[in-house]
Amino acid sequence: MSSFRLGAFRVARQVRAPCVRNTRRYASDSHGPADHAHSTAGHGEHHHASADEELGTAFYVIFGAIPAFGALYYFSQPGKDGQPNSITKWLQKWEEHREALADKNALMTAALEQAAHDKHLFYYAGELRSGHYEMKYPEIFQHGSARNVPAGTYIRLDKVVEVYRKQHLDEEERKAKKLAAAN
Repeated sequence: MSSFRLGAFRVARQVRAPCVRNTRRYASDSHGPADHAHSTAGHGEHHHASADEELGTAFYVIFGAIPAFGALYYFSQPGKDGQPNSITKWLQKWEEHREALADKNALMTAALEQAAHDKHLFYYAGELRSGHYEMKYPEIFQHGSARNVPAGTYIRLDKVVEVYRKQHLDEEERKAKKLAAAN
């Protein structure tokens, strides 16, 4: 039994030795779990990643900023005999566009006011003969947003609405009497 036991210990030691021994792995030995079988095939061969690195975005931004600032410095220098620099000349060219835009806005405002006046001519032709009409445009009552308005900002318009509703009913009654008299 003793010889059998010694033989069993010897076989167990040989089987257990590769399992127990810790294998060291270095970063250069394998490239991850997928490459494990590949990296153990050639024990002495190491496959290194390429050492070529790109310069990156920051390099190009800085490399481009240097000539850009040089050009800005060059163009910001005043001209001979105290003339304004190139940037000031370029900005003055846009000043003309601002004046043209202001003229265009003034014409647009005048056109809209004339359109509102003409709208009242069509809607209130009978009332305008006297040269007086109540409002410049009816939308003036609710000129702002109806949402997110703090309490007390707008005036209560119940009395105003009632006045105009009564005027409307009186006008409709007058028209109905006029039609009944014509028939």
